[in-house]
Amino acid sequence: MPTLHIEHAITDLATWSAAFDRFSDARIEAGVLAHRVLRPLDDPHYVVIDLDFATAAQAESFRDFLTTRVWASRDSSPALAGTPTTRILETVLT
Repeated sequence: MPTLHIEHAITDLATWSAAFDRFSDARIEAGVLAHRVLRPLDDPHYVVIDLDFATAAQAESFRDFLTTRVWASRDSSPALAGTPTTRILETVLT
């Protein structure tokens, strides 16, 4: 199962969470099967997001959507600080 792994700094978790929630329908339409949001214990201004997809093509397409439509707009990503780092990962061991 391909996972779109995203990491980035944020200015405020509550503001970021509200923006993340606004894109719930977009995640469903893009084929996100499950998601996890994590935060380092030592950095409250950083988030790690894993979005699981059935195919790598879906993960790539959603990454393109995030890059061109979400992260490119301050209104769509009000708590984003800096440029997100992304990778599409595959599970090799469980």
